[in-house]
Amino acid sequence: MKENIATIPLMDAFSANDECPFCFLERQAEQHAISFILGSAYMEDDIREKTDVTGFCRHHFKMMYDYGNRLGSALILSTHLRKLNQELGEELKSFSPSKSNLFKRIKHTDAGVAEAKTPLGAWIKKKECSCYVCNHFNDIYNRYLDTFFDLYRKNAEFRSLFTESKGFCLPHFGDLIEAAEDKLSDEQKKQFYPEVFSLMQENIDRVQKEVSWFVEKNDYRNKDKSWGNSADSIQRGMQKCAGGYPADPVFEAKR
Repeated sequence: MKENIATIPLMDAFSANDECPFCFLERQAEQHAISFILGSAYMEDDIREKTDVTGFCRHHFKMMYDYGNRLGSALILSTHLRKLNQELGEELKSFSPSKSNLFKRIKHTDAGVAEAKTPLGAWIKKKECSCYVCNHFNDIYNRYLDTFFDLYRKNAEFRSLFTESKGFCLPHFGDLIEAAEDKLSDEQKKQFYPEVFSLMQENIDRVQKEVSWFVEKNDYRNKDKSWGNSADSIQRGMQKCAGGYPADPVFEAKR
């Protein structure tokens, strides 16, 4: 299977010796999207129409602010807020509170419940999950998952990169397992699942031991012993648990 525009990013990510190749791809994609919309794209009407509707999540608003193009962020935010306020007005006009009862009033509030109780609450929850940058990655992420299994089935070099990798973060591992259910035959699953399960347990165990040694190394009795691979184990352990790169510097526009 020859490398092409679809397979090269996967091959590069699995060659990067990262704790999670999909985190590696996600970081590339979101940085590309931030650079794109705050480069010159914010002046394009078709892009602004999309950002007006979708908006951005909290994380990517922060990335936009840190990136440094204040005027670009202001222009995007100005028309998005106009669209948001228009939609909010329509939601508020149609809002109708539900009937109250004693049980509801004495029941403890649980704001973490997934299902909204009102159409207004449902609209807001939908807005919280709507993000131009997240959508950009999600669109290509699904293609990455498809390409992963194409390479796994057909490319011996990629299979070696996979089996010799450091596994995945827990969230991306979950996505991989869910995708495998549809993408692999019953015979292929018999080989894939033991491989990836072993890979995950071995590498989470490795990171756990590195973090534990970080703790022990801070004991004065171990001050003359080597740090080994534990010096950056905290951020790698966090990545294994939840994905992302906690120690990454702020992503800024190149001056």
